[in-house]
Amino acid sequence: MDVLMPQLGETVTEGTIASWHKQVGDTVEKGDVLVDIETDKISTEIEVPVSGVLVKIDVAEGETVDVGTVLATVLEAGATETRQPISSVDEVAGTEESDVSRTVPAHTMTRSDRSVQLSPSVRLLVKQHDLKIAEIIGTGRKGRITRQNVLDHIEGLRASPSQTGKDVDKEVKRIPFNRIRKVTAAHMVKSKAVSPHVLQTIDVDFSGVDRSRLARKDKWKADTGCSLSYLPYVARAVCKAIVDFPRVNSSVVDDDLIIHHHVNLAIAIDLNFDGLVAAVTRDASDLSVSGLARRFNDLVKRAKANKLTPDDLQGGTYTLSNPGPYGTLFTAPIINQPQVGILSMDAVTKRAHVVESDAGDAIAIRPVGILAHSFDHRAIDGAYSAAYLQRLRSFIQETDWDSEF
Repeated sequence: MDVLMPQLGETVTEGTIASWHKQVGDTVEKGDVLVDIETDKISTEIEVPVSGVLVKIDVAEGETVDVGTVLATVLEAGATETRQPISSVDEVAGTEESDVSRTVPAHTMTRSDRSVQLSPSVRLLVKQHDLKIAEIIGTGRKGRITRQNVLDHIEGLRASPSQTGKDVDKEVKRIPFNRIRKVTAAHMVKSKAVSPHVLQTIDVDFSGVDRSRLARKDKWKADTGCSLSYLPYVARAVCKAIVDFPRVNSSVVDDDLIIHHHVNLAIAIDLNFDGLVAAVTRDASDLSVSGLARRFNDLVKRAKANKLTPDDLQGGTYTLSNPGPYGTLFTAPIINQPQVGILSMDAVTKRAHVVESDAGDAIAIRPVGILAHSFDHRAIDGAYSAAYLQRLRSFIQETDWDSEF
């Protein structure tokens, strides 16, 4: 059976072989980890599809190939081998790389007081260009240096031919974009070019949310090890508001607006200031506040540990961004294509707020935050977005959150 490069996301068309866990001739069991594959955003493990013997490896470590490419062949028990097996991964890389790689030490190399295992193709590039491992930023699993990391580092050095890894001008520092940053940049530029962005903001009184959140935050922290933030409350309100304003939960395809029946809610997750991903919670409207909080905490932990799966990154229909913990006032987020809207949650702080009641208006100190909605004017008009934000505010301010938890 041929093992193919899988589709690792809706917009992903290729992947890079990070490392093989098995060698030609090994007996393998269905479910064994066969190979690590890196894409623009994640590293993922590919399992052996059937039990048998690994008889051929077609793609060497460090090589990037298209989706659908044959990576290896497993001969099932009782089957007859018809393909000529390759004796090792080196033969895939070619004689020249094999010969050179044998002159490069295969041991673990030290970088920044920790060990980083290098694949043959990475060692080859490092050797050919006389590079210093300590100066290369690794973005692979557990900080592993990938072939693309080395190529990016080389490109950065070529951009400054008079430099040898250290800036001549001591007052500047050149940092080449890694693959995640490059892809994010291209995605954002494309989004601004494709969608006419409009921004609307609205003030929200989070007093009701705080009564629920503060009453259970200590127990939540003790039980889960995570803080109970405003995010799952707003996410729950978003799911409820979308019922009345379904065009917010849609995509533009050609000249059609595709309205999704399920709310697959994506949350933007920072990767230690080195890029971001939008991880998806499917059927988010079926979850309570506590269910959403647990799901978000799990996604954040796995994203920062580089353990998200391809399914975690595809199928989103609406996105939440949460820069609020950094104290932002309001943010104009960029739409996550092909979606038509994205909501930014900024800092909730105590402010003087006008409170209306039957006894008259009064000024009180309340926890207030701004929700900022960027929307695609091709799909949604200003009045529709404004009405959606108004409904969203009503849900946040008027919901009995204890019953929703």
